[in-house]
Amino acid sequence: MSRPRGFVVVTGSELVRGDRTDLNGPFLAAELLRLGVEPARISIVGDDAAELEEALREGLRADLCVVSGGLGPTHDDRTVELVARATGRDLVVDEALEAEIEAVSRSVAERLHRPYADFAEGVRKQATLPEGALVVGIAGTAPALALDADRTAVVVLPGPPSELQRLWPRALEAPGVQAVLARAREPERRVLRFYGASESEIARALAEAGGEGDGVTATICAREFEIHVDLFVDEEGRERADELVAGLRKRTGQYVFADDERPVEALVLDACREQGLTLASAESCTGGLVAARLTAVPGSSDVFVGGIVAYANGVKAQELGVGLGVLERHGAVSAEAAAAMASGVRERLGADVGVAVTGVAGPGGGTAEKPVGLVYLHAEAPNGDAARQLSLPGDRATVRGRATVAALHLVRTLLAQGRHEDA
Repeated sequence: MSRPRGFVVVTGSELVRGDRTDLNGPFLAAELLRLGVEPARISIVGDDAAELEEALREGLRADLCVVSGGLGPTHDDRTVELVARATGRDLVVDEALEAEIEAVSRSVAERLHRPYADFAEGVRKQATLPEGALVVGIAGTAPALALDADRTAVVVLPGPPSELQRLWPRALEAPGVQAVLARAREPERRVLRFYGASESEIARALAEAGGEGDGVTATICAREFEIHVDLFVDEEGRERADELVAGLRKRTGQYVFADDERPVEALVLDACREQGLTLASAESCTGGLVAARLTAVPGSSDVFVGGIVAYANGVKAQELGVGLGVLERHGAVSAEAAAAMASGVRERLGADVGVAVTGVAGPGGGTAEKPVGLVYLHAEAPNGDAARQLSLPGDRATVRGRATVAALHLVRTLLAQGRHEDA
């Protein structure tokens, strides 16, 4: 039996124009997959009524249609009206909801020293629902709704991600949604993560290992300058999944660095903990991005002692102890400078492990000898050190992002070597 299909409709012209990035679609798709519903599509549409209605009608061909946004009091908040039209429902005023929204709106009017009359029309609009809709919660003055439309359970949620995520568990309790989830089957998920290989190389290895099918669906995705392979495994596909994982490891094992979803910075911190080591960073072109990734992990303070952003040569010399001779002979962007930065940050901050990044992020500043995208990395630990020179394509943000990830992987590799030597 196939899994129920889910369809996500995300509304908002600001998303279509690119003024804001959609966070709701990925969250809802991940939630559907977690619950055993196959996320068939995410449709992002603006506030145009005809386009939104078309997206809703397409969503009604799925088992579960989740809609976000367009629940406000203004004229361009059309979601409820168009859900009613797409499902063939009349619009009716929910008097209890109207009283609840009115209480909130009167409080706001009083705080802003404005007459309630300015809010009354919007209150009436937000309390007008498709006939038979169930209010599962309210965020501010925006109601979250659930309704059944023939074979489709429909959920309508507010657009702000924090509000949507707060009301999502309540929507799952609606009877129609529960009926869909009763037919859902959560697939087993297996993850392999690769660094240093291309997406096409991993795809070729997957095909040579037998490819998907027989209860296994595979996705290959470049994420954060790494390659992730996700295997979604039905009960009858477990043996096939074992074969695929073994085949991938045999063909590309040198690039595999994880079989779970912990980010590389978490792996670095865990490796430091296992070996009783502390860590510090010295950064030039990345401007603190390595430190930001490390400190974004809860509990990182027991390993990461700090970082120094040494952009100017004078700061490299004064704060990291990089010799003026190194800077004069080799320049700030050099293997020698990176090595001195890593050593210096270990000494100055009293860390066991130091990692350094220096390079030309662009778009200007490059020369024939040291073009934009040239980056030097160095990691130093008690049992040795490791260095890497990179020539990175892309704009400034891409060069900085790739250099950050590469620095973290350099530390991970160095610590893995140290662990093997101690074993």
